[in-house]
Amino acid sequence: MKTLVIGASTNKERYSYKAIHNLVDKSHQVVAIGAQKGIAFDVPIETEKIAFQGIDTITLYINAKVQPEYYDYILSLHPRRVIFNPGTENPEFFAILKENKISYEVACTLVMLATNQF
Repeated sequence: MKTLVIGASTNKERYSYKAIHNLVDKSHQVVAIGAQKGIAFDVPIETEKIAFQGIDTITLYINAKVQPEYYDYILSLHPRRVIFNPGTENPEFFAILKENKISYEVACTLVMLATNQF
């Protein structure tokens, strides 16, 4: 199961960094996009919207104002689900995902991983 983290960071204080760490710890395949290139737990953070293959889950760490520039990109990846972490909730995008038969959850990736609900 491959997970794409959007809003990834190399800053150890950021939740996206902690999510990458926990996903890797639990043997998930992880790819990442962020504002700056870098590496977090051997996961390269890309700055371009790469056409990754086989994405099951996308977990968002970007606020709703930034999300519209990712709508088409996310839809093009055909994920099974999108996770809206705290602070990323976006009713407009919820509707677009629903129209495209992509499930979404308003949840915390870190809590989901800690409670084996990921």
